[in-house]
Amino acid sequence: MGTRTGSTELLQRLDLKEYEATALAHLLSAGRTTAPNVSEATGIPKARVYGVLDSLSEYGFIKVIPGRPKQYQPKSPAEILERAKENRRQQYEDYCNAVDGLEEEFIAEFGPRYEQADEEVSPMSELFSVVDVGEPSETETRQLYQNASDRVFVITNSFAYFDDVEPAVDDALERDLEISVLFLDPRALPEEKATVQAEIVDRIASEYPAIDYRFSETVLPWRGTFIDPSMEYDSGKAIFLVEETDVPDYRRQAAITENGSFVAGMKRYFDLIWEYESLETPQSA
Repeated sequence: MGTRTGSTELLQRLDLKEYEATALAHLLSAGRTTAPNVSEATGIPKARVYGVLDSLSEYGFIKVIPGRPKQYQPKSPAEILERAKENRRQQYEDYCNAVDGLEEEFIAEFGPRYEQADEEVSPMSELFSVVDVGEPSETETRQLYQNASDRVFVITNSFAYFDDVEPAVDDALERDLEISVLFLDPRALPEEKATVQAEIVDRIASEYPAIDYRFSETVLPWRGTFIDPSMEYDSGKAIFLVEETDVPDYRRQAAITENGSFVAGMKRYFDLIWEYESLETPQSA
């Protein structure tokens, strides 16, 4: 029973219904036989077995041998798999043809609605998109490193997510990109986060000496990563979140922007803090 159940489940992965898979599994073991024999051997009701076998024939998985009574013979396992693929290809082609047939009516119906809705979108919604903080935001951050062609800037508290972006950081350095990191002074961090920061800073200093970093003397209103700013406002991309100390990260969202003017503004802000309100080593060191 266990073997038969396993065979049936395997056949159901070819999109067969339970009775169809059960009948085909029996035929593959029994060879040519009749519908009553299939019904008796598998427990498929006699009122259903002929319809089940007709379906298997339509799929091309079995052959129908005329006679009194009819007999049913399975194709080889290799033939069944090839026919299953061909059936799926045909279904896909039929679906594509059906969608193509809808094109004119579909665009006529929904095109004007979309264009009207697009005109009503506020400039602010075009400036930003959002992702959840955690794996989604880390994925976007890694993408920034991969897409950067010149410089990467980071504003962070402890850089606790460094492990998750390290391969992208390493690749960026291999491509001779400049990376600058602005940490928050550990005196403004809880002890646990200050410890994490110290470990990350030690790793960067020993393993990635090309990364430039400093420590902000004041708490910054946002943290994130931005790349390739231009004072011509024609390039750059950023992901950032506004600092909300009372809200845990797992309940927050990060903003993403490709607005060149906004990224240039972030760079000006970064430069001001870097030059006038940060230290090469934290005072607590």
